[in-house]
Amino acid sequence: MRDDDTLDETYAPSTPTADTEDGTSTERTTAASRLRAYARDLTGRRRAQLALATGVVCCLGLTAVVQVRDEDAGATTRGGSPSSAELAQRAEQQRASRSLDRTAAPSTSAAAPTASPADPDTSAPARKVAPARPTDPAPVAGLDEDQMENAEAIVRTGRKMGVPRRGLVIAVATAMQESNLYNVASGVLPESQDYPHQGVGWDHDSVGLFQQRSSSGWGPVGRLMDPEFATRQFLSALEQVPGWQRMRLTDAAQAVQVSAYPEHYQQHEWRATRVVDAIVPAGR
Repeated sequence: MRDDDTLDETYAPSTPTADTEDGTSTERTTAASRLRAYARDLTGRRRAQLALATGVVCCLGLTAVVQVRDEDAGATTRGGSPSSAELAQRAEQQRASRSLDRTAAPSTSAAAPTASPADPDTSAPARKVAPARPTDPAPVAGLDEDQMENAEAIVRTGRKMGVPRRGLVIAVATAMQESNLYNVASGVLPESQDYPHQGVGWDHDSVGLFQQRSSSGWGPVGRLMDPEFATRQFLSALEQVPGWQRMRLTDAAQAVQVSAYPEHYQQHEWRATRVVDAIVPAGR
């Protein structure tokens, strides 16, 4: 109700036109509309930025998944097709196994032991190494190779027979006087020259290292040309001489040989002793 007692209108106009301190109702409505539009625009931009950021994160996640799958491909391709890295590794292993160097290829399993170059090869049995043969002593006392070899045959045979060292010295000294330690055949017996020999003598039918005569009962010609057999014959006869160990060398040799020059054996004692010592060192 107005002051003039007039009733207000039942319906107010849809667009008020009264002025206020803040401006008309129309101006306020327009400003509010602009504010709401700006808010909607701002909200839209934020949503767009959020969607863009979400898309970037998704892309990065997919890239990471792809990279992880690529890295795991080498480990997971055992059930499927091998990766290029695994193929290269297999090729390297095959090349190493065919190499003459036989260099061990790097193991792909931590549990698989790696052979050390210092480890012995146990795949094949160890080869047995034959013991080294003792070298023949060098010639001594002015002997040559043939003479020293004949002296060794005398000493070797005497040791098999168990003859003491004194008997070995007597036998070598006797052969020095009789044949100069050469295995000599006889010009009188052409048969003797059919056997290995190192010269020809003319002292009747005497042959071999000790110039033994087959006609005197020492044995067959062919056997007497064998240094070992001839030595056995001489030492067996020497052992039949009573007290031969205490005799002078020349007397013991003469008791067996019955030579026309009995004292000639004595001159060879020092040389014979030196030869025996070279073949069988003292104490053996």
